Amino acid sequence: MVQAPMAREQLFALREEIARLEGKPVPAMAAARQEALAERGGRDREKPRLSLGISMLDEALEGGVPLDGLSEIRSSCLRDATASAGFALAISALMQRQAAADATPILWIADRVTAMEAGVPYALGLKDFGLDPQRFLHAAPRKLDEALWLAETAVESGAFAVTLLEVKGNPAHFGLTESRRLSLRARAAGRPLLLLRQSGEEEASSAALRFLVEPAPAAIRLLPDRSMLGGSIGNPVFRLTLEKSRNPAPLSLILEWNPHDRQFFPAREQARPPLKRTAHPGSRLSASLNRPDRPQEMGAVLAFDQAS
Repeated sequence: MVQAPMAREQLFALREEIARLEGKPVPAMAAARQEALAERGGRDREKPRLSLGISMLDEALEGGVPLDGLSEIRSSCLRDATASAGFALAISALMQRQAAADATPILWIADRVTAMEAGVPYALGLKDFGLDPQRFLHAAPRKLDEALWLAETAVESGAFAVTLLEVKGNPAHFGLTESRRLSLRARAAGRPLLLLRQSGEEEASSAALRFLVEPAPAAIRLLPDRSMLGGSIGNPVFRLTLEKSRNPAPLSLILEWNPHDRQFFPAREQARPPLKRTAHPGSRLSASLNRPDRPQEMGAVLAFDQAS
């Protein structure tokens, strides 16, 4: 009989404690992990996955993003937070469409510091991005411990198509142990959990996949006569780097998200044509002359009486 992930975790802890008492922790833990891997066998191939519609990317992901585990999406600096959040929301839209025909909601567990810098999800923006605001729940815990508890509870409940946990940087209270616990909860519940690490560095994690997301210029929009449509906003474009996966070969590509069709398309950076000047731009002003070479001295300085 196959053991549940939580039972296996307790078994690992018990064997580790016994090994420490016997003075040989490394061989015991290695044997326990080998036993667990042998027990699982080839079941990893049967795990449900979400295809992103890009053959090269799905091939590197062994079918797509896992729907019953932890995946990490990272931005290297806070100014790229909107790009990583947009990519996470795009994946969430695909997961929501695949789960019960959009009836299952999405839970976003936000980070307060990131929200002050990058903002919070906006209902009209979510609708334009391909999400239903009525099927989108937003939570703003005050502490990291509360956010972790909420993420575990949400995944275990099975009430959400996907749970997103936003964390800023690399906090000391969120390391390998915490990510492993989240991963085990997601596997046991058979639900996807996306860890959105904003302005964070690479670190050891139990996530099966890790993406580095950076913003990329939107593609120009052309009219039927192949002329550029001026003043328009193109679809969101992401520069994606697969940092962690079972595929040893590095992979980096640019993806465009079509919110109307809820689909990714491969894209490439295009050189924008130079802006056309008007027929009569007007005369250019010459540089000013006879300016002072130094600022004028300040007037007399008055000392105010010290307040009692």
